[in-house]
Amino acid sequence: MAEALVSRESRTSVLYHSSKQPLAWRRGQSISAETFLQDVEQASRSLPEKRYVFNLCEDRYRFMVGFAAALHRKQITLMPQNATAGAINGLSEDFPDSYCLVEKSINEISAEQIEYGELMISDKLVNTGLVTIDPDQIAAILFTSGSTGKPKMHAKDWRTLTAEAALALQHFPFLSRNISSILATVPSQHMYGLATAILFPWQGAISIDTGRPFFPADILASLSRLPAPRVLITTPLHLRACAAASLDWPPIEFIVSATAPLSESLAADVEREMLTQVFEIYGSTETGSIAGRRTTENSLWCLYPNITISPQADGCEVNGGHLMDKVLLNDSIKLESGGEFHLLGRDSDILKIAGKRASLSDLNHQLMDIPGVIDGTFLPPDDEKQENQRLSALVVAPSLSKHEILQALGKTIDEVFLPRPLHFVTSLPRNSTGKLPRRDIDKLLISMNNNQHSVPDSNGR
Repeated sequence: MAEALVSRESRTSVLYHSSKQPLAWRRGQSISAETFLQDVEQASRSLPEKRYVFNLCEDRYRFMVGFAAALHRKQITLMPQNATAGAINGLSEDFPDSYCLVEKSINEISAEQIEYGELMISDKLVNTGLVTIDPDQIAAILFTSGSTGKPKMHAKDWRTLTAEAALALQHFPFLSRNISSILATVPSQHMYGLATAILFPWQGAISIDTGRPFFPADILASLSRLPAPRVLITTPLHLRACAAASLDWPPIEFIVSATAPLSESLAADVEREMLTQVFEIYGSTETGSIAGRRTTENSLWCLYPNITISPQADGCEVNGGHLMDKVLLNDSIKLESGGEFHLLGRDSDILKIAGKRASLSDLNHQLMDIPGVIDGTFLPPDDEKQENQRLSALVVAPSLSKHEILQALGKTIDEVFLPRPLHFVTSLPRNSTGKLPRRDIDKLLISMNNNQHSVPDSNGR
């Protein structure tokens, strides 16, 4: 690894790159750590006198500069569940001392907006020192759905973020394989993206691509421009598309996936088609990442060093490592020896119909494993306490009929969990991390009902 700009023991430096080492790549052109530090210093002097910032820059480098500049000014980055104007406007009412850092002005946002280009108008400054951060400084506040409908805040200090990154870099083979570059398809404005595409490069002296490609051909092109050994950070949604694309992939040292568990069959398809290894990260907004696995080798998850999970009356509690306090997990866990565990799914993921139980995520895996199914999801019953309800599902499968899908599902799941009705759609409203927000599903269902999309066609759909 390149020589650190400050001693690693202090853990207050933003970067561990040498000054001339590439920190970022934009379409094959490198941006050095030295240039980054100059840009951060310049940006930090131009930021408004505010306490909070919504960093909406999609370009990875611009996000990094804005995030580091805000840290330098002791400003806290607010990270809502999604970066829609509605979510930002709602939170800006609760955080009136805030502004938005944008690449281009967004009409629907009511808060003050600062365009990134405005921070870089003056001549370059000579960097006068390292960007160092107080370990106890709150770096970001992330938001999850609260039980009352109001977003719940999760504050992350600099010590927690960097400690998590250090544990993950050691747990996965980033350091042992001397990884040179990372390409990430996930947004920076998300706990998974913030950790893997910002903190991993910063703390591991690794370079990052500034883009966020979506389609397999674009992912391939971006990977091909990066120096090896390279790593792809992505989601099951992207991996499914990449494995089916039949492309000639450049050497990829390994792939890291998160946001939803991979099925063993999909992981095996990806490793075979892309000639690489697939690892998964387990974690949450509340905990950050705490465990990992190589899916094709072990269904068990292995905890990071010094992290423990202990059963409680109301679930499982995780403690140690980078966590400052104990955190109660929202997932059902079956503990094994040696710091390993089975992930049984979220507590809300377990369905009970006609006295039988099934995991919603497992049902989705069975649906997605059907050849010809491009995308799909089961929908839980409206009232989970009524066991006589039926499940429904949405599916993107233009080459299949309803009968063919139900027949395939009937071979792997109990009849009581077969989806009736089964709706065919052209696409599912997945967000930038591949998840399906319930409100967007509800909008799709209303639209389908209004347009009678669920009426069977001549092919039995």
